[in-house]
Amino acid sequence: MRHKCVILADSHQNMLEGIRGLLTTTFETVIMVADKNSLFKAAEDLDPDLAVVDLSLPVAGEVNVARELKNRHPELRLIVLSVHDEPVAVEEVMAAGASAFVLKRSAATDLMQAVDEVSNGNLYVSPKIQA
Repeated sequence: MRHKCVILADSHQNMLEGIRGLLTTTFETVIMVADKNSLFKAAEDLDPDLAVVDLSLPVAGEVNVARELKNRHPELRLIVLSVHDEPVAVEEVMAAGASAFVLKRSAATDLMQAVDEVSNGNLYVSPKIQA
């Protein structure tokens, strides 16, 4: 099933390009942003199906971007990307309202599965964290 629009938020250009390549197979439009303000503006203006956001997106307090995004757009499905694999990081992000937590090092294999699970109303956490 092809979705309409996804916002991809990451401050690392190389990561944006790689993840964008994966997402274009499933989404008609992939909007790339590199900061919090652009993320919130895109979410407001575009009514995306999904947001894929780097946990380390430059903000004051990493979990705040997830919590603030979900507070402003409760219906928005959120997948968080991270280099952090500590269970406490996953717990905080999921408690903030994210639907999925994907390790950046596993994004090539895990991201599209996360998109499918989240699109079907399920939660997803990269299997390497659950082990």
